[in-house]
Amino acid sequence: MHITLRQLEIFTEVLKSGSTTQASAVMALSQSAVSAALTDLENQLAVKLFDRVGKRLVLNEHGRLLYPRAVALLEQAGEIGRLFHQGNGALRLFASSTIGNYILPEIIAAYRRDFPDAPLALQVGNSMDVINAVMDFRVDLGLIEGPSHNPALVTQPWLRDELVVFAAPDNPLAGRPLTLEQLADAPWILREQGSGTREIVDYLLLAQLPRFQSVMELGNSEAIKHAVRHGLGISCLSRRVVAEALALGTLVTLTLPLPPLMRTLYLVHHRQKHLSQALTRFQQYCQGRPAITEA
Repeated sequence: MHITLRQLEIFTEVLKSGSTTQASAVMALSQSAVSAALTDLENQLAVKLFDRVGKRLVLNEHGRLLYPRAVALLEQAGEIGRLFHQGNGALRLFASSTIGNYILPEIIAAYRRDFPDAPLALQVGNSMDVINAVMDFRVDLGLIEGPSHNPALVTQPWLRDELVVFAAPDNPLAGRPLTLEQLADAPWILREQGSGTREIVDYLLLAQLPRFQSVMELGNSEAIKHAVRHGLGISCLSRRVVAEALALGTLVTLTLPLPPLMRTLYLVHHRQKHLSQALTRFQQYCQGRPAITEA
C-alpha cells in the first residue's frame, strides 16, 4: 500500500467541495487528475469513500472513518514542513564534562529562548567519548577540551580556558609561592585517562614536574572538588569549574612557578556531516559567547 499525502489532500478537498470538478479548480489540477488520485486511493483501501448520487459525491461510512485521520496526517505533515523551513531540526550534542556542565547551559538557554520549539539533546562524557560519537555519526556536534587530530573530523578552535591548581584552604601549600619539587611531592587527584582536562594537565603541568604521585583518578569534576576540599590532595581543573568554591573560600588556588595554564576548547563535527541550518545556527550561538576571562 502506497498512500500519499497528495491523495489524502485531494480526498479532503473533494469532501469539502462536494465534487471532483470543484476540487480540481481549488487545487489547480485537471479533473481527470483529481478523479484518478481519488480512484487510486479507493483501490488501495479496497473501499469506496463516497457514494455517487447523480453528479454529487456523498461521504459514506468509510470516508467518515478516514477523514479525521487524513486531516491529522496532513496537519502533522504541515508541522514537519514548517519545522524544517524555520531551521528547527533536532540537534544532538555531546560535550566533555567541563563544557557540558559549566559552559553549555548558558548557551543552550539563550538558544532555547530564541527557538523554544527546536529539539535539542545533550550528552556529557569525556573527550574520547565525544570524539567516538562524532566519528560514528551518533551526534551532530562535539565540544571537547583538547584538539583532535583525526583527519575524518573538522576541529575548530573555540574558546580559551584557564586551568588552575587548587587545594583546601588549610593545605600546607596554600598561601605561598611553590617550587616544582613541592608540587611533585604533593598528592594529586586527577581526572581519568581519556579526559581532555587530563590530557592538557599532563602536557602543560605534570610533564614539567620531576615526578608526581597520583593518589586518585576520578571521572567527575565535582567529586574531585569534594575530595580536595576534604584534604585528600591537590588538583588542577578549569577555573570555571572551581569559580564558585573559590568565591566561597572553600577552595584556594596555589601559586605556581609556571606561566598561566591556558588551553583551547574545540568544536568538532564529521567532515562528511551535512551542516543543517539548525547546526550552523547553534555554532553561531557558541561563537557569540565571549571567551573565559583570565584571572
